[in-house]
Amino acid sequence: MLPGTVMARTGSGALLWRRNMKLDTFLKRNTERAVYERIRAYEPCVVISETVKKVYMHVVLSDERVYLTEYPPRTLTEAFNFRRVRHIELVNDLPDFLHGKDRERCQHILITYITDKPAARGRDWLRRDRRAGLRLAAPASRRPSDCLTIPHTLGGYPAQRSPSESATEHHMLPPPRSASCPNPDTLGLLRVPHPPSTASSLYSPTSNHRLFLSDTGQVPRRLITVLSRLLGRDCVNSGEEREAELHLYAVSPTSRLYLHLQSSWNSFIIRSTLSLDPLYRRRCSVSSDSSPGKALPGISWERTAHLFAQLSSELLQEGIGVESLYLLLQELSTAAHRNIALRRLFWRSSEVCVFLVQTLEESLHGCQSLHGVYTADQLLLSTLIVQTLAVMFRETEVEPARFNLLSAKKGALASRMLLALICDAELQTQKQRSLVDCELQALLAEYLDSACSLLFELLLLGHEASRCSLTENFLSVGWILRVLQPHPHLMSFVSHQAQQVVVVLSDLQDSPLAPSQSVLLFQRCRLLLACLQYNNMLAQHLRSHFREEFRYFVKLSCVEVKLPPLYPISPPTLRLVEQILTLLK
Repeated sequence: MLPGTVMARTGSGALLWRRNMKLDTFLKRNTERAVYERIRAYEPCVVISETVKKVYMHVVLSDERVYLTEYPPRTLTEAFNFRRVRHIELVNDLPDFLHGKDRERCQHILITYITDKPAARGRDWLRRDRRAGLRLAAPASRRPSDCLTIPHTLGGYPAQRSPSESATEHHMLPPPRSASCPNPDTLGLLRVPHPPSTASSLYSPTSNHRLFLSDTGQVPRRLITVLSRLLGRDCVNSGEEREAELHLYAVSPTSRLYLHLQSSWNSFIIRSTLSLDPLYRRRCSVSSDSSPGKALPGISWERTAHLFAQLSSELLQEGIGVESLYLLLQELSTAAHRNIALRRLFWRSSEVCVFLVQTLEESLHGCQSLHGVYTADQLLLSTLIVQTLAVMFRETEVEPARFNLLSAKKGALASRMLLALICDAELQTQKQRSLVDCELQALLAEYLDSACSLLFELLLLGHEASRCSLTENFLSVGWILRVLQPHPHLMSFVSHQAQQVVVVLSDLQDSPLAPSQSVLLFQRCRLLLACLQYNNMLAQHLRSHFREEFRYFVKLSCVEVKLPPLYPISPPTLRLVEQILTLLK
């Protein structure tokens, strides 16, 4: 077996990374704190790319980028930014350069991404054997026919290839060379990552830098590229976009590198799309120079833990009023948007999560009036609880406490959360079309949007559990839908989500969706696809009630208009719609 492939298994069955102390020390010492704290995982594997030929390296995943470093680590190099990724696939093949069990259990991961760098010619900065000739990765069109491609399931996108739909990134000046890193493509330590460049948005998810004309008054290269495409002309400069491939061969039998790549990509396209919304940026930023998801400026982990403990004690105090509870939850939700450390602490402190699930159960299902009518206070509080739980899931999949808490007692808490968030999508009222009814219907619609987002996060967890080959058959996507199946309002809930997809995509107006609407559409499509793929009863229900609506009212040409190519989430959403239309036939 190749060295360094060490995994750990907890009593609950969760697969966790055992920290490689040497690599961890290297990353902590040579990266900025904000970068180090957002590293999701790392794993050794064999790497093949245009500049690396069958080299055993560590792959390091952060929220925005994938890096490569030698084994043992000496330099850290950016492989790609998730903004540039087009496909992440599993390839079913047996690599000829591996032998024995490593060859049989190897996971071949193929990442296709867009680059504007010219193809490398003979340069291999990490090649150990300098006598070996450089061999470029085979392009997709010439891939061996026996390498069957398995569509990935975490994001629900098929494995087909599509042309690039994003605009060309701004060029950043190359970092100065150093004595230890003479190659300009090797990032200098303490200089990674580069300041984020915006490929297809006015704002980067990690920066509030605006696009602007240069001081010389020249038109930026991005605008020239867009104009060229509109005129049907190819880019004539040397930085024309093209597809590149990175092949990763994970040899550990318990490797989760593919899952983490999918999850990181999924989180990135959601976060970067939402970051196009000024309201979302303000909510996630303390000031104009802070970025969504980063730790609050000047607040250490210890200080964050102290503040979270104070807030938790106030939430859990006996006899707390509804108004005080709502205000405290607002504070918790806002802080969680801005601080990933707080999200991790949330899962390590199980009392708050249990309290929120219990409060949701009581608010939405236990305190309705005799006629089963929701009140405005119930819906407002329930919506805030569900939104708070949803944000706690974001970018915390590598937090061991999250899986341990949700899988304890065969998924008891996860089952409660699932059953608590489903409600009747039809407003049961005594007076039809009154002003109060309209207000309640709007509040119920907002709750159903939030509940879909939380269910989406749980389904992502289910996809991860489904691929881990665990002996316990719970927390998978199939298990989640089986838990929900007996719920009396499940059909009403799913029908509402399907109807909203039809309404949004069949709107005759050509106005594009807002960023938040695009993300919600993506989440709804992912839910519908899971129902069609993993539950026969729900699949039959959708085919019986929505086949004709999707067939006649949902047109891919209209979907493309609704989803601006500016949004990173648009291409995967379009693929989801294509899959749903195929499965509904």
